[in-house]
Amino acid sequence: MLQLAPGIRYFPDYLSLAEQVALVDEIRSIVAEAPLYIPAMPKTGKEMSVRMTNCGALGWVTDKERGYRYQAVHPVTQKPWPAIPSRLLTLWENVGNYPLAPEACLVNFYAETAKMGLHQDRDEQNFSAPVVSISLGDSCLFRFGGVQRSDKTQSIRLKSGDVIVLGDEGRLAFHGVDRIYPGTSTLLKAPGRINLTLRRVTAS
Repeated sequence: MLQLAPGIRYFPDYLSLAEQVALVDEIRSIVAEAPLYIPAMPKTGKEMSVRMTNCGALGWVTDKERGYRYQAVHPVTQKPWPAIPSRLLTLWENVGNYPLAPEACLVNFYAETAKMGLHQDRDEQNFSAPVVSISLGDSCLFRFGGVQRSDKTQSIRLKSGDVIVLGDEGRLAFHGVDRIYPGTSTLLKAPGRINLTLRRVTAS
């Protein structure tokens, strides 16, 4: 484990290749039940470059009309989200250092040209719980800074099987993905990256 900044912990090569393959199979089952969809920015309705879905009791969604929020059903199918796989709950227990289980796992799929601008994860009621992020597939350039958008940022190349934890002072750190490096992994059937983000939403 490496400390990248206060509250930001990096676990390189945390998942073995066999564990990554098994997890991707579970994500495919989740996507079959809760299909990937294209989210839209609040107010403007501009489509994001990632496709997403969720698993867990709650899922993070966004659209033009209602903005960023958590809800218990898929915005397209209106069905409850699938359960979070047990291997992800175990991972949370091992690296999260938090007594309560995650309630949401956001699944983001980055195609070759997808990006994610600098942002904070602050739609949760509970900031004492960490955000645990798992990388699968092609490598990406991950950028992170401080709790102010104007703070100086650093970048690190994340590869398949890496885990990042944003907790304590780093829980509200600005972070984003500047680019994907296509062809750096053969884990997925097509070029791209899957990012799984485990979150505790409520306080209790």
